[in-house]
Amino acid sequence: MKHIYDCEYNQAQSSLNSIAGNLNITSDKAAKLISKLAEMGLVYAKTDKVTLTQEGRSYALRVIRIHRLWERYLADQTSLRETEWHAQAEEREHHLTEEQANVLAAQIGNPVVDPHGDPIPSSDGIIKEKRGVSILKLDIGQLARIVHIEDEPNSVYSQIVASGIHLGMQIRILENSKDKIKFIAEGEEILLSPLIASNLTVMPESKSEDFKKDTPTLSSLKAGEEAEVIGISKACRGQQRRRIMDLGIVNGTKIRYEMESAGKDPIAYSVRGSMVALRKAQADQIFISKKGIVNG
Repeated sequence: MKHIYDCEYNQAQSSLNSIAGNLNITSDKAAKLISKLAEMGLVYAKTDKVTLTQEGRSYALRVIRIHRLWERYLADQTSLRETEWHAQAEEREHHLTEEQANVLAAQIGNPVVDPHGDPIPSSDGIIKEKRGVSILKLDIGQLARIVHIEDEPNSVYSQIVASGIHLGMQIRILENSKDKIKFIAEGEEILLSPLIASNLTVMPESKSEDFKKDTPTLSSLKAGEEAEVIGISKACRGQQRRRIMDLGIVNGTKIRYEMESAGKDPIAYSVRGSMVALRKAQADQIFISKKGIVNG
C-alpha cells in the first residue's frame, strides 16, 4: 500500500512488477496480494496498473504517518544508526492505533518531516507536496541545500550515510557529468556516481554559508536578548549538525537567551516556542544577527 501511494505521490505508475520488486516477492505472490487488496476494496487493478481506492489511500496515509513518526522518534530519541531507522519503523508501523500515533507525535513535538526530509501526513490525512529538484539537475558552481535523502534501497542509502551526507547540508557543485557528480560541502569534496546521487533532492540557494571571523555567534548573546540565526559553522558536521537543525535552529529562526545553569553551561534558549539547552561549544558554532531585532 505504501509503495502504491509513493508511486502516486511521485507521479509514477505502480504495477504488478513494481510491487513484486518492492516487496522482493515473485510476480505470482504479488498478483495474489493485489487480488486480496482489491477484494477488500483498497485498490483498483486494471490490466497492469494498480491504483488506490479512496479507502486504500486513507489507509496508506495512516501507515505512512506512523512509519515516519517512528523514524523521527528513533532519530531524535535513540542512538540507533541512520541505516537502522527504516527497518525498525517497518516493524512498528502496524502496531499503533491512530490515537497512539497522535500521542507519539505530541511527545516528539508534532514534527512535519521525518529525518530523511519526507513530509509526515497530518492526523487528518493531509500531506505536503514534494519540494526541491534532483541534485543531477544542478549546474557547475550552483549552490543548493539537501532537503530530502531517499532511504531505499538500503545499499544506496548506506553509501550516502558513509559519505557523511546529511539533511540540511549546503553544497556547491564542482562537476556534473554522466559518469560522476562532485560537490563540496562543509569544507570537504564528495564524489558520487549518478546512481547514488539520484537519491538526493535539493533546493537551489543563492547565498553561501561562508562567514567572516567577526560574525557574532550565539554564545555572545546576553540574557534576555534575541537574535536571528544566519548560519551554522562548517566545523559543526554530521550528527551534531543534524541534531542542531532538528531542534529547529536553521537560517531565519528567532532565538532568545532565556536562562543559564549555575555554571553558565549549558544555556537555555527559546526556539520556535520550545526551550532548548545548548552547550557553549555548540552555541559557538551558530552564527547570529541582531539586525532588525529590538532587544530589551
